[in-house]
Amino acid sequence: MKFSIHLPTDRVDAPAEFLSARAIAEMAAAAEAAGFDACYVTDHPIPADRWLQSGGHHTLDPFVALACAAAATTRLRLQTHVLVLPYRNPFLSAKAIASLDLLSGGRVIAGVAAGYLEEEFAALGVRLDERNALCDESITTMRRVWSGESVELAGRHWSAPGNTALPRPLQQSPPIWVGGNSRRAMRRAVELGDGWLPFPAPPAAAQRSRTAALENLDDLERRIDELREQAAAAGRTRPLDVCFVPFGMGLNDRDGGLDADRVLESTRELERLGVTWLTIALPGRTRSETCEKVSAFGAEVLSQLD
Repeated sequence: MKFSIHLPTDRVDAPAEFLSARAIAEMAAAAEAAGFDACYVTDHPIPADRWLQSGGHHTLDPFVALACAAAATTRLRLQTHVLVLPYRNPFLSAKAIASLDLLSGGRVIAGVAAGYLEEEFAALGVRLDERNALCDESITTMRRVWSGESVELAGRHWSAPGNTALPRPLQQSPPIWVGGNSRRAMRRAVELGDGWLPFPAPPAAAQRSRTAALENLDDLERRIDELREQAAAAGRTRPLDVCFVPFGMGLNDRDGGLDADRVLESTRELERLGVTWLTIALPGRTRSETCEKVSAFGAEVLSQLD
């Protein structure tokens, strides 16, 4: 099992404490020292006020934030979790990912998804009902671009009659992990991706995020079995990572403590089901407290899994 830690680039309530190059560098360096395998950030260019008022969040641009993390580390992988591909022209996404991958020494994991926030789509001039088609188109286009060869393609809203993007990413093709609980997202992961990013979603939350409900370990086990069946039916032989947010550990509670035994037990159960990565958040009231929680998690959990 590998672990990816959230960088709190959503802390607009305390920008001096969390939203500076120095802050991101300190937290990323603490994660690397603790033994984390990756760090991740979210993507919301222009969220709607109504969504923010119901629990949504702001965040820094993912590529700028991850570039700061890259500069302060040497091993820690850099994960978008998730980049909403339909928000951007695929050539711009390909360029940003390739640039970050090259400058970081080949450490990018591109977690992507089709998105679901209608008002954010509207603000960015993108039709929500095209999101799935645009997501698929972006993945296939980015892989073509990363080859370094001339691209002769026409998309839904663009045309490349013979265009080339250099430099290439250091990784031949940075891994693409596909987010979402729906069968469409699972099929996208199997056919176009390198990993799948399901997440806990009770029915109300699933309806809100336009995906399928996923409430417990039994649901997750059934979905992973279905993912394997889809991979077999598609003739896929390459391994497919499964990256998940663990159920009910209380790790997202800013004032909560760490129950290492509970985390270890849950980690081993998820690994048994076929999960290969876990994404977690360890928020603190200050940057120092966040780094302390990260270090404690490394000492009490990560060191026990080696």
